[in-house]
Amino acid sequence: MIDKTRVIADGGPAFPGEARYVEGAGMVTVHGMSLRDWFAGQALAGLLGTKEGWDADNSDLVTSAFEIADAMLARRKEAGR
Repeated sequence: MIDKTRVIADGGPAFPGEARYVEGAGMVTVHGMSLRDWFAGQALAGLLGTKEGWDADNSDLVTSAFEIADAMLARRKEAGR
């Protein structure tokens, strides 16, 4: 089960945007999804590309996808990225 109380480094925005003017709000920055979410989505696509993935419980697949994403972020940090 995912521990919702711990702070998760998400790698920052996957698709950084630029500041743009929004009527009534002024300049805002649009960041898009986090790199962690992007990695998890890619991992999930890979997991679903197998028969075992389709037969697995959805909760287990999501947990696995985010575990893979967290491992990818950890490896990036080790590599100094």
